[in-house]
Amino acid sequence: MFLMLSCFALVASGLGCGVPSIRPQVREEDNKIVNGQNAVSGSWPWQVSLQETSGFHFCGGSLINQNWVVTAGHCRVNPGRHRVVLGEHDRQSNAEQIQVISIARAITHPYYNAQNFNNDVTLLRLASPARMSSRVSAVCLATPGSDPAAGTRCVTTGWGKTGQTSSPRYLQQTSLPLLSSTQCRQHWGQNRITDAMICAGASGVSSCQGDSGGPLVCERSGVWSQVGIVSWGTSNCNVRTPAVYARVSYLRSWIDQTVASN
Repeated sequence: MFLMLSCFALVASGLGCGVPSIRPQVREEDNKIVNGQNAVSGSWPWQVSLQETSGFHFCGGSLINQNWVVTAGHCRVNPGRHRVVLGEHDRQSNAEQIQVISIARAITHPYYNAQNFNNDVTLLRLASPARMSSRVSAVCLATPGSDPAAGTRCVTTGWGKTGQTSSPRYLQQTSLPLLSSTQCRQHWGQNRITDAMICAGASGVSSCQGDSGGPLVCERSGVWSQVGIVSWGTSNCNVRTPAVYARVSYLRSWIDQTVASN
């Protein structure tokens, strides 16, 4: 019961986790993110941009409660040099009411393997709490054993390379199907895909460099849950090869324990 409630208990937003105030517009045929589309401004309120102090965006992440962000281990976040930006959509706008928050601690999974990207997750403790609003709120996290079936269409978001540009101005989104572990291993080989990974795509769309650490979210009954963290894929972001994400349901118990003890 605690796992079910923890997301709601930790979020001060009136709606609970995973319910954007501004509705996302997701078209099934979204075919950049590579081959994605501009998101509706504010419709993915948990999306964060991890930036250097110069403003250079290098990875994505997700707000999971007012004090914590989840991202990828391979983003190698350095609290002294990096910061979290919330509420951003248009990276060239000075009119958006973004929140720029410094990072108190970056805690990477103790068994993260930089060679094969196993357990590719880092938790960021914010130096001050995020202010929840219509444009900033937390995502729910997939609970252990709760992954949707293969073929379910989910959404990944980010400011990563699009095929046309190395860093798009507007937050991109794309809808893509989950793959079974068996299907993913057929693409990548038996030994490369571990229980801590989940795959999606191979459908004409792909996440790409700069999307790393960002969310793969699936909707059920109007509530969005994060099932994956953008982790790795082909170096050229091939849209016919599935991208690989850190599997949140597998990593959830470590996430909960880390948040509770820090």
